[in-house]
Amino acid sequence: MDQKPLGLLTIHVKRGINLAIRDHRSSDPYVVITVADQTLKTRVVKKNCNPVWNEEMTVAIKDTNVPIRLTVFDWDKFTGDDKMGDANLDIQPYLESLKMGMELLRLPNGCAIKRVQPSRHNCLSDESSIVWNNGKITQDMILRLNNVECGEIEVMLEWHEGAGCRGITSKGVGGGSSSST
Repeated sequence: MDQKPLGLLTIHVKRGINLAIRDHRSSDPYVVITVADQTLKTRVVKKNCNPVWNEEMTVAIKDTNVPIRLTVFDWDKFTGDDKMGDANLDIQPYLESLKMGMELLRLPNGCAIKRVQPSRHNCLSDESSIVWNNGKITQDMILRLNNVECGEIEVMLEWHEGAGCRGITSKGVGGGSSSST
């Protein structure tokens, strides 16, 4: 059964910071985003441990409890690509802010709706702000990569709802009540 998505999440993959070296003096990094059966990939940035991608990837969110995984790889021409770390995106605080809906229309541009602190339950390397700006709610975050000696990824989240989307409601987000038998 193919259920309609709640909405579309655009993940702006901005840049990598101090990524691990996997080749002789550098790496050829790219990012893979995986959500359920969806997999998206940035372009490869050659010989750069501080790459700038500035790419937008949009995934359909059907279940807010399904993890969103970012994995960084080093592209290799003749051998398998080397893993350079991974991070899970915790979108729950962002989705909670989206549920505020029409109440936000009175806020000035640039107003922080919520601040999310780094914890053991997220991969944030620094405080992340969820911001109301020009009629949109966005969240900038720097994610600390796991399973690697160093490296961070800077991303920004932006939510879209359109035709065919169920939308964000208190029933549709997070660990709300849902019946399953």
